[in-house]
Amino acid sequence: MLFFCFICNWLIHSLLYKLKHKSLTTKHSMHQVVNMEWGNFWSSHLPRTPYDISLDDETQNRNDQGFEKMISGIYLGEIARLVLQRMAQESDIFGDGAESLSTPFILSTPYLAAICEDDSQDLSEVRRILQEHLKIPNAPLKTRRLVVKICDIVTHRAARLAAAGIVGILKKLGRDGSASAASSSGRMREQPKETVVAIEGSLYQEYPVFKEYLDEALVEILGEEVARTVTLRVMVDGPGTGAALMAAVHSS
Repeated sequence: MLFFCFICNWLIHSLLYKLKHKSLTTKHSMHQVVNMEWGNFWSSHLPRTPYDISLDDETQNRNDQGFEKMISGIYLGEIARLVLQRMAQESDIFGDGAESLSTPFILSTPYLAAICEDDSQDLSEVRRILQEHLKIPNAPLKTRRLVVKICDIVTHRAARLAAAGIVGILKKLGRDGSASAASSSGRMREQPKETVVAIEGSLYQEYPVFKEYLDEALVEILGEEVARTVTLRVMVDGPGTGAALMAAVHSS
């Protein structure tokens, strides 16, 4: 059984797993909720960029919570701002009105989401955000499209990394379909177990593009058959404890 929480635009991930210990085990499985603190996960295989390093340098918890800083709603807008600031420094793409891009965290994730979700032909919402919030006037359509692309790339990467984290835990639990695939041809094929991922917080709930990318990545990594056994279920009015209980009830 598996439980994840996206709380207040940051991620707390807890794993509900079978506890096997000689002093505790009986014929029935024991279970325990474990706070994994996966936000502090780090690996040399993570695609860290100079913008991730700059972000880490400007935070109070430098060299800590590395994975969280790549996928959390608190930081996505800031990563995009750092990219746009670099572009402004190395070109005249924003003209002379890009001073605000030097302000840390001025581009919050809700603005990033609004930019990505602007489907108007002339990207009028992007123009409004640039003019009113970032004080960048008269950005041509070509520039607005580039801003959308940057925000989309940051979102896409975060969602795919989050999906990879989920699949990593499914693999550890033997719920990623590998056990079924490894079954010998002479035996009845084992069916993947049902797993519920309980989610809280606005990043997944209120940012459809992030949700779409995460869902797509799960299917891509797990395959359609196994992905159908993994349910992402949004918790709208309960704390982490409630989400954990829901995941426990609905997971097989």
